[in-house]
Amino acid sequence: MSEQLRLMAVHAHPDDESSKGAATMAKYVSEGVDVLVATCTGGERGSILNPKLQGDAYIEANIHEVRRKEMDEAREILGVKQAWLGFVDSGLPEGDPLPPLPEGCFALQDVDEAAGALVRLIREFRPHVITTYDENGGYPHPDHIMTHKISMVAFDAAADPDRYPEAGPAWRPLKLYYNQGFNRSRTEALHEALLERGMESPYGEWLKRFDEFQRPERTLTTYVPCADYFEIRDKALIAHATQIDPDGGWFRVPMDVQREVWPTEEYELAKSLVDTTIPEDDLFAGIRDN
Repeated sequence: MSEQLRLMAVHAHPDDESSKGAATMAKYVSEGVDVLVATCTGGERGSILNPKLQGDAYIEANIHEVRRKEMDEAREILGVKQAWLGFVDSGLPEGDPLPPLPEGCFALQDVDEAAGALVRLIREFRPHVITTYDENGGYPHPDHIMTHKISMVAFDAAADPDRYPEAGPAWRPLKLYYNQGFNRSRTEALHEALLERGMESPYGEWLKRFDEFQRPERTLTTYVPCADYFEIRDKALIAHATQIDPDGGWFRVPMDVQREVWPTEEYELAKSLVDTTIPEDDLFAGIRDN
């Protein structure tokens, strides 16, 4: 198609865009695709996960501002555009029983009302493809699950001029995908490859978490080759300095092993208004020549 292709990635918090589908986005940016990240919350209730920054009084007092600056840096590294939907982070409740979610947070919003902000952004940006999370949120964080809910409503509603008429002229996205980069097949392949090479693997703990969350196996439909962009992905993730330990397991797997063993990022096609053949290697399959 002669029109510039456009991709929207809908994420719950700043840093999610750099850990889920970042190499895919960088690849498409390099090919001239217009890419927009929609960030639902400001990450205000996120924990400081980098041990080197824990206890920093300034960061603790200004976490919202710090995370916005981190997002700005990651956006520049990936070459994408980015927009805030303006909701408040719900935090990840812990304990048994779980405590109630904080009043006014994203996960407690009315789904149809909250979807209006995303509908407006879809109609402004006019994406051909949208990526988001599955009904489990990828993992059971309330903001990830809410991100799924509003994405599903907005995908259909954006095309209906009778819904959210105040949000601008209707626009029909053509495909919607779930990010499935954290899948068992990939994790097991990398784990086994590291052990075969006599190297330490961080993925043993990851495999335990699959069992802990009792996460059902998903149908992977789309494998986007993007190994050339793994370094950009990692650089963008490190930009979220409060959220990642640069010396942690995420970065201990040699790049050459990652590229050799698993050179793709994976997705599950959830909605399509165009004909396509599964498996795909392109989020725009069925759109480019339509």
